Amino acid sequence: MEQLNQIAGIIALSMGTAWASGINLYAAILTLGLLGATGQMALPPNLAIVTQPIVILAAGVMFCIEFFADKIPGVDTGWDTIHSFIRIPGGALLAAAAVGDVNPAVMLAAGILGGGLAAGTHAAKAGSRVLINTSPEPFSNWLASIGEDLAVITGVWVALAHPWLFLGFMMVFVLLLIWLLPKLWRGIKTVFAKIASLFRRTDRPVPAVKALEDREAPDRG
Repeated sequence: MEQLNQIAGIIALSMGTAWASGINLYAAILTLGLLGATGQMALPPNLAIVTQPIVILAAGVMFCIEFFADKIPGVDTGWDTIHSFIRIPGGALLAAAAVGDVNPAVMLAAGILGGGLAAGTHAAKAGSRVLINTSPEPFSNWLASIGEDLAVITGVWVALAHPWLFLGFMMVFVLLLIWLLPKLWRGIKTVFAKIASLFRRTDRPVPAVKALEDREAPDRG
């Protein structure tokens, strides 16, 4: 039973860091670093680097920047777009490091699964923000951003302290993600279609105007 709990802890930490990275990579690293540096949680040797003061400082600075950027409508979408190239690889690396030096194949598998999970959570976050930004008031952005930050911090702690509980949550989340992503994609296409329609000049009867010009051409001649 002890070995089973240990395996569950490794899987929960690996997938938990990947899941959290897709939402807020800097909050995930900062939470891991602080928990490990203060002795609240024991991290695998390959993740011990996040407990270094310079890593905690860097993650803290970037978390503060993202904290404000993530709450400004429009800016949050641009921030998410840029971080498509940061959160997903970061989640894959953290997931691979969380399993330790057990086996290179296991580390690679964890990295692949972690990258996929980080991509899914990142897509859900970025897609939901596009839809939220259609609302003129900023409060929905603030509530969504604060909720995401709290979810990351709580999720990383639960993955370390209560791995079985986190694994149960993760199964529900993946099922919800499979159901949610197609709906988000359809909503995003609708939003962009409406934006594109604003730039089209549909009030010009182009064929009729051209026909009228053709009829008036001999008279001008």
